Amino acid sequence: IPQGLPMDASKKVDLKIIIIGALGVGKTSLLHQYVHRTFYEDYRTTLGASILTKVLAVDSTPLKLQIWDTGGQERFRSMVSTFYKGSDGCMLAFDVTDRESFEALDNWRDDFLDKVIPREQDFPMVVLGNKIDLSDRQVPKETASAWCKEKDIPYFEVSAKNNINVAEAFETLAKQALSTYKGIFESYLTDSIKLTANDKPKQSCC
Repeated sequence: IPQGLPMDASKKVDLKIIIIGALGVGKTSLLHQYVHRTFYEDYRTTLGASILTKVLAVDSTPLKLQIWDTGGQERFRSMVSTFYKGSDGCMLAFDVTDRESFEALDNWRDDFLDKVIPREQDFPMVVLGNKIDLSDRQVPKETASAWCKEKDIPYFEVSAKNNINVAEAFETLAKQALSTYKGIFESYLTDSIKLTANDKPKQSCC
């Protein structure tokens, strides 16, 4: 059994979650709202990545989420993609008042899936439309919902400022990531058992 995989629910599962999306959509604010329950109104650009952790329980399994906040500037794109490796879940964020940030989702998603090996179409992922507290909305809820429905990704309308739907979005992703993780772990165990069974020499009948 590979090291680090839990044998029972009493052991904490470590999951790596990464949040990606265009510059200025509020990725850092979303993380701070979820982890620290505060609105982080600091407009400095995230350079590369920073990591926050959050411990929670999902379906009675204790989880430690290692959440990677990434820079959205185009010039950091190749650096950011080096952080994708080993992710258990991905959060795609855009700003509902910024049409371009929504249109960039395709590129962010494709870039992520291209770098995650093996490429899984059903990789644990959620989309967050942030800043619903602002009035100058450019991306209708129906447009974003349709994009997500077509790709079978849960969609959340959120506000980091007013703490609307933030925890729900993170917990939905954590649940997806945990069930994928458990599935991989169980199939690993099943494969090990199959190998052992097949390795036994066949007994002759006479």
